[in-house]
Amino acid sequence: MSNVNTKINILGIEFQNPVTVASGTFGSGMEYSEFVDLNRLGAVTTKGVANVPWEGNPTPRVAEVYGGMLNAIGLQNPGIDLFIERDIPFLKKYNTKIIVNVCGHAIEEYIDVVERLREQPVDALEINISCPNVKQGGIAFGTDPHLAEEVTRKIKAVAKQPVIMKLSPNVTSIADMARAVEAGGADGVSLINTLTGMKIDINRRKFLLANRTGGMSGPAVKPIAVRMVYEVHKAVRLPIIGMGGIQNADDALEFMMAGASMVSVGTANFINPRATLDVIEGLENWCEKQGVKDINEIIGCVE
Repeated sequence: MSNVNTKINILGIEFQNPVTVASGTFGSGMEYSEFVDLNRLGAVTTKGVANVPWEGNPTPRVAEVYGGMLNAIGLQNPGIDLFIERDIPFLKKYNTKIIVNVCGHAIEEYIDVVERLREQPVDALEINISCPNVKQGGIAFGTDPHLAEEVTRKIKAVAKQPVIMKLSPNVTSIADMARAVEAGGADGVSLINTLTGMKIDINRRKFLLANRTGGMSGPAVKPIAVRMVYEVHKAVRLPIIGMGGIQNADDALEFMMAGASMVSVGTANFINPRATLDVIEGLENWCEKQGVKDINEIIGCVE
């Protein structure tokens, strides 16, 4: 047993450690439960849930690139009905917090899901206003401060659980977006979502993804993500869940020192299903070696 206190208190919730998973990289935990003891995670953040099932984008919709990957899945999901019937009961078997990622094409669709989750035993909501793959205008919420504030305010008006707004990096100033959702009443923010990218098949002279563009994730985006977390930490008083290219505990420590209270492991899960556990154990080992008794000491410690 580690002597380090890894508990994090944010959003009115006590998490046993600061590690969760990035939405869309872990399903609702079922696929990973044979590799990872979900009881060890601070929280499971689910794949995006919409008010009705979404088919997602046509294939091919994943491409490997230097330092990461592009995905244009398009938020394929079975919808809120199946999520309530199947996924929540599965996750409730484990001693971990549940953060539900909510997606929508319009404010009304977000609100529909948030209202359905009011009486469900989930701990927090992460609102995806930033996925760059949804053609029906999903990107607009995450790139326009006025829209971001409006959708935050309307969701907060009906939500029972704390609301985390997931911010897009595809903006001129992520600090402005953070201020907008803070003004709308957000309880926390998570960042970054994927950066919009493109890959071309030079032999076929065609786009590699059927969608043309996709979301770039993986180690190559980490320095950008760390910088944005730092900027948001300086701009608002909201707790931050940091993500973007975290592969190991060293990466997670950078995010926490920049101001993140928690971290999400995403793309790393695809190459190492145990990545989350490696991060948790690595954080404990680092703290013990450094003589850090409470992991909260390092949050935002760089000036």
